[in-house]
Amino acid sequence: MNKAAKIIIVIALIAVVGIVIALKQKDKTAVSEPAAAANSAAITESKQEGTENVEAEKSLPRLVDLGADKCIPCKMMAPILEELKTEYPGKLEVVFIDVWKNPDQAKKYKINLIPTQIFYDASGKELFRHEGFFSKESIMAKWKEFGIELAQ
Repeated sequence: MNKAAKIIIVIALIAVVGIVIALKQKDKTAVSEPAAAANSAAITESKQEGTENVEAEKSLPRLVDLGADKCIPCKMMAPILEELKTEYPGKLEVVFIDVWKNPDQAKKYKINLIPTQIFYDASGKELFRHEGFFSKESIMAKWKEFGIELAQ
């Protein structure tokens, strides 16, 4: 193979890598879904968990945790999510979606790994997402960073 062919191959590989990186950045900056679809998923999940006053929760800030019942970090998140539900009723909606039982939700929310926590404001706009275990203190600090005071 001559020198010119080698240079063309190297340039082509660099272009492909650049395209892949650009596409990944585009996926990271894209909002996971429209507010209406997010509310719909939250309402469905809340109804499954027995929440009665779903309509009132639509206007609350929302934390959606996408994980699985058998995932170790997800299991570590479960008591934190329960604490948040019981400590901030009427101030914060907390939703858990098992993506192993509902794989279509993983696609809808465009998650890469579990657990993933997605923070939404009261209007349904995505504010932040985190992948992996997230402590209660970190969750509360993130809400405060967005100007959402949940303290009782």
